[in-house]
Amino acid sequence: MTPEMIRRMRPFSEAEQDVWRRAVDRARGRPPTEAPKRAVSIRLDPDVLAHFKQGGPGWQSRINAALRKQAKLKAK
Repeated sequence: MTPEMIRRMRPFSEAEQDVWRRAVDRARGRPPTEAPKRAVSIRLDPDVLAHFKQGGPGWQSRINAALRKQAKLKAK
């Protein structure tokens, strides 16, 4: 900031403070879900992992779908 900018600064009005508080307090990201996914550690054969990764982004979702299909669970 330049000295001129600092000299021209003024405090927020009450209305501006309310707007700022609402903007800062607003939740960020996706809304919470009823059954959020959980991070787990699993060991996979290199060729299995390469097969899913070769499809590009979304490889973890594709593995999840394949596991759901094998377990005969409904697709989400």
